[in-house]
Amino acid sequence: MLQETKITRAPTAIGSGTVRLGLEYVLRSPLALPLIGLIVVSVLMGLASDNFFTLNNIMNVLRQVSIVGILAIGMTFVILTGGIDLSVGAVMALVGTLSAGMMVHAGVSAPLGLAIGLIVGVSIGLINGTLVAWGKMPSIIVTLATMGMARGLGLIYSGGYPISGIPSWLSWFGVGRVGVVPVPVIIMLVSYAVAWVLLQRTAFGRHVYALGGNELAARLSGVKTQRVKLAVYGISGLTAALAAIILVGRLMSGQPNAGVGFELDAIAAVVLGGTAIVGGRGLILGTLIGAVLLGILNNGLNLMGINPYLQDVIKGSIILLTIYIGREWR
Repeated sequence: MLQETKITRAPTAIGSGTVRLGLEYVLRSPLALPLIGLIVVSVLMGLASDNFFTLNNIMNVLRQVSIVGILAIGMTFVILTGGIDLSVGAVMALVGTLSAGMMVHAGVSAPLGLAIGLIVGVSIGLINGTLVAWGKMPSIIVTLATMGMARGLGLIYSGGYPISGIPSWLSWFGVGRVGVVPVPVIIMLVSYAVAWVLLQRTAFGRHVYALGGNELAARLSGVKTQRVKLAVYGISGLTAALAAIILVGRLMSGQPNAGVGFELDAIAAVVLGGTAIVGGRGLILGTLIGAVLLGILNNGLNLMGINPYLQDVIKGSIILLTIYIGREWR
């Protein structure tokens, strides 16, 4: 007589498998690696310096991050489409110099001067977008050229000297506070909120990701790829101009030499935030985390008294390591 045999499975195996799958799902999120990096670096900096986790220092870090963080918003849009924008630092300097010059030398009101600067920033972005989308030119070449042009125009307009004498109330944009929160941080967070809505809750955002994932497939699906490219470079120009307003308020002058290397910091923030440099994958919240991570590195290394030249080596190594780990992870 055959006996019925019951096959039982250890419930712990099912449970451990479920936990493992859940952990893998979490770790494969685009935000996982940036968040882990932010936590690890913050803990290390906190252990290295007693002043790191003070409220004043945290607010100072966020204020310092604000300019590069805003530049990185536009850079995220561009990189998601598979492009790059090397002109943002120079555009920021030109906008700041031109806005200050309009107020001081041309006698226009401060709001009008700032509006002119915003228009100039967006216009340069649209020129970049037009040359990339309809001119079929590589974005790195186009924006490298407009970077040189914007920097040169700012130096020509100002004669190579800072333009000071702007209305004192403009300092509110750079050093003002609402309670304990610096105004630049509020501007940055509001900008990220708008960018998140655009990318996650609109058809335009879906088209940005589709274009970066596969341009031909996006075009065949009815996406107006040229218009999307034009728009993302326009957004990059707008965020560069917005960052210029904060910088002018902080320095109380238009600086034609400002923003040198800021485009590289913006790219670093985007990459540290988990956005694929080839486009099509990434989250705007990841860019915010990447910008904060970059700011914490700068702040922590300064508090530790690390040689500035060595700081560049350390930051570059961390960025390379992050890109490598992210590539292997996913």
